[in-house]
Amino acid sequence: MSLLAVHDLAVARGGLRVLEGVGFALDPGQALILRGPNGLGKTTLLRTIAGLQSPVAGRIEMTDDVVAYAAHADGLKPALTASENLTFWAQVFGGGGVDAALAAMDLTALAARPAGALSAGQKRRLGLARLLVTGRPVWVMDEPTVSLDAASVARFAGVVADHLGQGGAVLIATHIDLGLPQARVLDLTPFRAAPGGTVTRNSGFNEAFA
Repeated sequence: MSLLAVHDLAVARGGLRVLEGVGFALDPGQALILRGPNGLGKTTLLRTIAGLQSPVAGRIEMTDDVVAYAAHADGLKPALTASENLTFWAQVFGGGGVDAALAAMDLTALAARPAGALSAGQKRRLGLARLLVTGRPVWVMDEPTVSLDAASVARFAGVVADHLGQGGAVLIATHIDLGLPQARVLDLTPFRAAPGGTVTRNSGFNEAFA
């Protein structure tokens, strides 16, 4: 049974359709990488799947509380330490494993450092470590490797591979090769909406997002 299934989805940005007819499914252990030029609508699609906005048309099928979303912002509270940030998010999501998440992203030595004092790469690693404490099986990520050096990208790819091995699934918009040979790639370019397409209806909104 699929953890996430998208059927004939159309999404909009600023009142205009950007993508339409998008469909795919993610089963346990599967990864899907979204590709396409900047401005195509990848972020809009991910935000829609994460429940931050409604689809224009189509249907999203998944159970409640299945998705953890990592956007461009790291979602950190600068006054809290790295450990306290993860503890906060673990409490929000009802998850756990803060120490393991710190270790997975090579942040154990920085556990007591305020997030505001971390470098850009360290903040990004801490933001991605949030995924590990959510306890949610589907990770939806938008350009997760921004600000990461090559070693950190490799570490993150290992974390993703472990998540897949435990029956999770990942949906990633990225322009780089993460070294995940099992991942499928979906080029969204053919799903670009016709120019000037306005939003005329809103059907198939999954009530789990309400």
